[in-house]
Amino acid sequence: MAFRLLIACIVTAILITLSFLIIRRRTSLTPRTPRTSHPLDLMSSSPELFRVTKSLASALPDNVIFPRDVDSFTESMNFYWAKQEREAVPACVLRPRDVQQLSTAVTILKREYDERKMQGGNERAEGWFAIRSGGHSPAPGAASTRGGVLIDLSLFCEVTPSEDGTSVVIETGARWMDVYKVLDEKSLAIVGGRNSAVGVGGLTLGGGLSFFSPRFGLVCSSILCYELVLASGAFVTASASTNRDLWKALKGGSNNFGIVTRFTARSFPSSKIWTGFLYMPAFQANKVLKAFHEFVNRANSSDPNTAYDEYAAGPIACFSYAQALRAQIISVNIVYTKLPENEKKWPMCWRTSSFASLWRLWSTCKVRTLTSATDEMDALNPPGRRQVFGTVTIKNDTATLAAAHAAYCDAFASICRDNVKGLVFTLVLQPLLPDWACKGDPNPLGLHDGTDEPLVIVSFTVNWDNGQDDELVKTTTRRAVEQIDAVAAANKTGHPYRYLNYCQEWQRPFEGYGERNLRFLQRVSQKYDPDGMFQKGCIGGFKLDVVDGEA
Repeated sequence: MAFRLLIACIVTAILITLSFLIIRRRTSLTPRTPRTSHPLDLMSSSPELFRVTKSLASALPDNVIFPRDVDSFTESMNFYWAKQEREAVPACVLRPRDVQQLSTAVTILKREYDERKMQGGNERAEGWFAIRSGGHSPAPGAASTRGGVLIDLSLFCEVTPSEDGTSVVIETGARWMDVYKVLDEKSLAIVGGRNSAVGVGGLTLGGGLSFFSPRFGLVCSSILCYELVLASGAFVTASASTNRDLWKALKGGSNNFGIVTRFTARSFPSSKIWTGFLYMPAFQANKVLKAFHEFVNRANSSDPNTAYDEYAAGPIACFSYAQALRAQIISVNIVYTKLPENEKKWPMCWRTSSFASLWRLWSTCKVRTLTSATDEMDALNPPGRRQVFGTVTIKNDTATLAAAHAAYCDAFASICRDNVKGLVFTLVLQPLLPDWACKGDPNPLGLHDGTDEPLVIVSFTVNWDNGQDDELVKTTTRRAVEQIDAVAAANKTGHPYRYLNYCQEWQRPFEGYGERNLRFLQRVSQKYDPDGMFQKGCIGGFKLDVVDGEA
């Protein structure tokens, strides 16, 4: 019996290794957009688009890229993480280099927006430009537009720490790899993203989860100041002392108020962190769920030996099915953000957890830089594949956690019958303590309203090869989310909060902030964007459903 178990484990380890190699091999072989003309012909597009692109090209001739500029245009399209976003071809890409150029562009877009409203009302003015920071969201239109104007902020990428090390100014087009490379050299850190390839702008405006959230709160709650261009073209700042309502609204309100160009974030001393993944065979699923529940439940413990340690981040438990090998994989990310006294030993909080005794195939846990830690996250889901997310929030309840895993098993079993090529279907569980939302600056997320119990963000991240399977994968993922939601409602273990950055396009994250917070965001939107250009003209992101004349 023991011999059979050993053989099974060895085979599983080989399959897991092959799975990751195949995924990365598939990605490396993903064909680039061909070096030929893109399908959109500017002259055959609508008169309105011709008018606005002509105005942009006239005012900013060195900053507008058209499909006929094949190399530059293709490079811009390949900037997206999800393959389906690369297929949304805009009429032009506007790439401003500074705030003045961005302001000029926004003024032109506002003039076009007003003209469209006058000629045909709100419907004609809707959804014809998009804003892209890092381009990591797979939600359709989150940072892309078919036949419209794409504002590409990738040249806004500077990272500038203050001389005293207490803050850092980050431009919105930077990715977290750019941030951590600078901060690692100065032994500094900020409450920032966990995946090096994710853009700063989208993650921060959506709230943002971090390795440092247990200590300092969400990413948005450590932003001291925002600089942005409003729909009028005006450049403003928002901080605790200037435009305070806008400052609070930007902490989770997404792109509904203007185009943020810079964030000033609190920084603090930090050298390296202890982090890595534990890899386990599928038969450990029940034990992993139990260990996850026990560790997250430490938030309720009064025993100092098992109390929640604010330096511990995670666990992030991932259950994956790889279609290419018809095999399941379990990986668990664990982090300790304080350098342990003995770098070769697990930190005490993890050593006393049930994860320490779980049989595993291998572990990557070690002391490393933030750059290395976030690169490891990025490597597990490389760019260039079709992607979809979906999320729900539950209480840390054993029955509901088990139901989430059952929904995942039902989903991949169902979709397997259709032989979706290259499918990797992953369920992710990660803790979210309401206490985190109270740390740092105030935000409108509503997490601290109604419960002090530890919560769990349940999410799906699914990737596959072919566009012909898009609707099947999206429908299956949505069904799994709704299945978990139904069980949580029946068990009274659900929570209305939906983490915006993990939402699928059909979800409504702002409703989960609570009516009072939603009304606040709507009022701020109407104050700083009274004509609703970022509500109606900007296609990307989740909207506040502001009705003209109401809030």
